[in-house]
Amino acid sequence: MRIDKYLWCVRVFKTRTQATDACKENRVSIAGEPIKPSRDLKKGEEITVRKGAVNFSYKVIEFPKSRVGAALVADYVTETTTPEERLKLEMIKEGHNQRPRGLGRPTKRDRRDMDKFFR
Repeated sequence: MRIDKYLWCVRVFKTRTQATDACKENRVSIAGEPIKPSRDLKKGEEITVRKGAVNFSYKVIEFPKSRVGAALVADYVTETTTPEERLKLEMIKEGHNQRPRGLGRPTKRDRRDMDKFFR
């Protein structure tokens, strides 16, 4: 099965186009090597997906026939993300909620500064 289709089927990305774009932008790798969206996967391979500042790791168990429901994802993929990466994700989530009350929504400039900081 193609890597972009697999990542979409196991709900790593919302759309297949997003999965394809991530592969083209070298945000998806296997064994540290960036891959093309058309690369065929094999059972047991370890996939690393970079989303923002966090690297998520997945191990291929089986190939679904089509997109699966969230409850069935565990039958096809195992998430092997390290605790350090999970901690980084939690720190990023907490940082977004640290805006003092009463300041309203961030301005465009504030938003750009926050994006630059978290990348």
